[in-house]
Amino acid sequence: MRHDPQTCAPDFFSFARDYLHTYMPTIRGLSPKTTEAYRISLECFLAFLTDHEHIDRAKVSFDHFGRERLKAWMAWLADDKHYATRTITLRLSAIKAFLAYAAAEDIALIALSQAARTLKATPAPRKPIEYLTEAQTRAVLSAFTGRTAKSRRNRMLLILLYDTAARAGEITALTLQDLSLTKPGHVSLTGKRNKTRIVPLTDKTIEHLRVYLAEFHPDTAKLPATRPVFYSLHHGQPTGLSTDTVSSVLTQAARTARASCPTLPGNIHCHMLRKTKAMDLYQQGIPLPIIMRLLGHENASTTAAFYAFATIDMMRAAVNAATPAIDVPAGQRLTEEKLQALYSLR
Repeated sequence: MRHDPQTCAPDFFSFARDYLHTYMPTIRGLSPKTTEAYRISLECFLAFLTDHEHIDRAKVSFDHFGRERLKAWMAWLADDKHYATRTITLRLSAIKAFLAYAAAEDIALIALSQAARTLKATPAPRKPIEYLTEAQTRAVLSAFTGRTAKSRRNRMLLILLYDTAARAGEITALTLQDLSLTKPGHVSLTGKRNKTRIVPLTDKTIEHLRVYLAEFHPDTAKLPATRPVFYSLHHGQPTGLSTDTVSSVLTQAARTARASCPTLPGNIHCHMLRKTKAMDLYQQGIPLPIIMRLLGHENASTTAAFYAFATIDMMRAAVNAATPAIDVPAGQRLTEEKLQALYSLR
């Protein structure tokens, strides 16, 4: 337990320092970007205390993390700073995680952590999740004609990005050792927290990859296993692409595709391809637990959001399938027992 020697109270700054510099990167193994996001959330709350509550930064303590003050902070973020609900939720989650850590270290802080645990940001109106239609997806994936080597590389990049539902960073991290084109063909993707998952490849994508590898990685068996699958030459050496380059490739493809498919959204990003693949799998009847594994979601509730993907056409088809035609004679009447069972369903 870490206490202030003068007040015998837990020292907030000592906890914060250990949490950000030792616990998160070392014990939990979180990435520097994730750790930085948590640090920003703590700084955001400190800014509220100093700028709005006029509390001397040096005097901030766990006494200032009470439930009512956290609620006032969320209201400040929404009303004064105009933060989106999603951002407020992320900031609040970071504070909750920090308080949970502090409570595990010092029993005196358990009540504080429990009081914060049930706080929730005011939910924003649910917006339709953007994804591409089949025609739009085809237009984007065929935007690069393949007349130049760079065009062929970019075409393969987008095909694999869609087929694997990978994050941009997962695609840029791909090396030759991550590809397996023998049946059953698959790719190993390394995602958040350096967790690896296996994603199967379609036969068509495997065909494209064989052609691509023959051109860009000839004599693959003699090449380093860590050679990046997608690269640009830098001083004659293959160098992995950046996520910004991947985004630029997709933007360029969308710009070209709009000539034949003007309905394409104005702002297409890599995550939209990921959502599109998830939607396509969902429409094909793939169970959500399998989609969850393919996407690398640890929490089932994240994948469950795909239920909201149901389109009007999908709902119409379901309603039509469940509604008998008017000219079809009524079948055998349900017994009273079966009616009660039906009406009692929840």
